[in-house]
Amino acid sequence: MPYDPLRSKNNRIPASVKTVHLIAACGTAMGALACMLKESGRSVTGSDEKVYPPMSTYLAERGIPIREGFSADHLDHRPDLVVVGNAVSANNLEVVELAKLGLPFCSMPQAFNRFAADGKKAVVVTGTHGKTTTSAVAAWLLEWAGMDPSFVIGGILKNFGGNYRLGDGTTIVFEGDEYDTAFFDKGPKFLHYAPSVAVLTGVEFDHADIYRDLDHVTSAFHRFVSSMPRQATLVAFGDDPVVNELIRDCPCRVETYGTGDRTFWRLEDLKVDPPWTRFTAFRDGRSHGRFSTPMMGAHNALNALSAVAVADRMGIPASAVDDALKRFAGVRRRQEVRGEASGVTVIDDFAHHPTAVRETLRAIRPYYPGRRLIAVFEPRTHASMRKVFQHVYPKVFDPADLVCIREPSMLHKVPAAERFSAERLAADLQRRGKDARYFPGTEEIIAFLVQSLRSGDVVLIMSNGGFDNIHERLLERLRGKPPDPNPHLSDGFRHP
Repeated sequence: MPYDPLRSKNNRIPASVKTVHLIAACGTAMGALACMLKESGRSVTGSDEKVYPPMSTYLAERGIPIREGFSADHLDHRPDLVVVGNAVSANNLEVVELAKLGLPFCSMPQAFNRFAADGKKAVVVTGTHGKTTTSAVAAWLLEWAGMDPSFVIGGILKNFGGNYRLGDGTTIVFEGDEYDTAFFDKGPKFLHYAPSVAVLTGVEFDHADIYRDLDHVTSAFHRFVSSMPRQATLVAFGDDPVVNELIRDCPCRVETYGTGDRTFWRLEDLKVDPPWTRFTAFRDGRSHGRFSTPMMGAHNALNALSAVAVADRMGIPASAVDDALKRFAGVRRRQEVRGEASGVTVIDDFAHHPTAVRETLRAIRPYYPGRRLIAVFEPRTHASMRKVFQHVYPKVFDPADLVCIREPSMLHKVPAAERFSAERLAADLQRRGKDARYFPGTEEIIAFLVQSLRSGDVVLIMSNGGFDNIHERLLERLRGKPPDPNPHLSDGFRHP
């Protein structure tokens, strides 16, 4: 009979922890936790399925052995604590064994709270879009100001060369994920953090495998907002009507941001001046400063504005914030130029939700004037593989000159009646006058692009997964190199 940890008293963290085992250790955040625990002097082991580079080598280089698959004997050494990842079910062999042995266990957010956030002021960035970029900018602003922050973020920060850091300062930055915590705790991860400052970037429907509809998503954020500590500050996107309803129940100080006249932090005079995006920030009606960032797009200017508000609450002067923003190197897989070959620029982006796809295309377009923009899209998330956005996607590709849509690679995981149709999307785009093509697989897209691309073209590839390493394979083919012999490999990081 599957173990029900909800009835167990062992969901706890002992006072003294010297050895830790992580079940499903190769996710981006779990890998960060493993490294943090190792750096703090603990002995760390882990297990996972499909253990492959770069995460496997990344952990191995740091002295963290990861065993392939799940097995009861992985707990033979009886660790002081077992951290259970959210991809793990109640009937996992190691979960069943830890119950038999009576070992203490916890979720990933519980572990971060105990071993990384204890005694620190937390900056928690939440919302449907922009969490990774906003939290990355906030962490960099704190670092530039000499505050030596800790952080745990769902992307690789180029300024730091990683997605986590154990700093000696008094602040930690969390990307607050609305995804569920663990099989024994179905609440969102962000409910585990008690922020000193929080950012809410907006609320839309997403994560269709967890949430039924927008009301269900909103209820999760309502729990977060209504539980904010009274002495904290919430920086909330005031242009979003859902957010404006949510903040009515917020018990703490609220500072809205956006473009509206009534926002506390207002973005004005946005100008695209490649390689810069420039804007003026007004604080409570008065000019706070003129800022420049290499990040592209109005949405990233708003992300930067929310980080400006966080920095202000932390006492960082506007001049230092501007210096830091100019030096922000970005996050891997967010508008990341992967290379250029035969005059073709290939860009990688994590966009998958319709809003993110639209804003990313709008952001890229003015930075490459007079050049063809080719959008390559893989609907891969649980929400994008469902027909819930079928009627929305055709409206978001307008800035592109050519659109290539891949058949979702994991469509079989969705009930037939609920499945998204890539073929229909291509047809709907054609009816809107767009040059759009459907492709059953990645190799067909590459072959088409190699024949169709010309010097000066910009290829924007959007997916929340590795997309069969399409970026490097396309660049190699454009350089005249032979095809990749291992096209099935992804970037090695899982993004739930």
